[in-house]
Amino acid sequence: MTVIAVLASPPRPGLVLPELAADGPLTESEAAKLYAAMLRDTFAAVDNSGGDLLVNYRADEGLPEEYAAGDDEESAEAELRALVADELGGTGDARFEVQVGSSFAARAGNTVTHLLRDESVASAAVVRGTAPFLFRSVVDSAAMKLRRSPVVLGPSTEGRTYYAGFTEPIDFDGAFAVPELETLTTRAADAGHAADFLQTVPTLERPEDLTTVLPLLESRVAAERIVPVNTATCVRDLGLQVVDGDDGPEVVRADN
Repeated sequence: MTVIAVLASPPRPGLVLPELAADGPLTESEAAKLYAAMLRDTFAAVDNSGGDLLVNYRADEGLPEEYAAGDDEESAEAELRALVADELGGTGDARFEVQVGSSFAARAGNTVTHLLRDESVASAAVVRGTAPFLFRSVVDSAAMKLRRSPVVLGPSTEGRTYYAGFTEPIDFDGAFAVPELETLTTRAADAGHAADFLQTVPTLERPEDLTTVLPLLESRVAAERIVPVNTATCVRDLGLQVVDGDDGPEVVRADN
């Protein structure tokens, strides 16, 4: 089975999805709620799949000082454990480990290399938890592809990736540099590894991502197809919708 490491931060206002609050339609608190909803959907998808869930969290000691928990506040680990417990009905099927590294590439690389080399797992993958359409079927499809290819990548919008799976390590130093998909594929080739790809799934991290994700959510609801329930509910509660603006698709609040 593939170990799926969700590289997660505690859902604190200002820390997570900062671009959606700074340049988008959400407040910092609302962006944190949306991030928590997407994390919950990610945890559920991994738990329902054939993979093993590893919550690889940023501890308070590694966060910017303004976002670290005080002595009388809940720790980063406790916050994420509570999310998992609420979504999955407990934490017994999930592992929790602290991220190690000064950048996303370093943290992802340390996690994957440790799992493959030190724990001798067959395959390991990293996800950010910001791709709400990472369904169980996608996770299981990736696991099947990893039986044939040492590197499996999930393409997202704007050259990003929503999933990066490995049966062999690569050089992770700067491996997630823009454009991520191309950089990771090149690193795989440099290491002599063939790469395979999953279906394209949109990521939700920036204001422009909303014009892709929101219509897809609403379309799947209307067609009675599988939806990321927590994300869809959060979006509806926030009143977010896409309309035809003067310069093309525009995101508005339903209460405006």
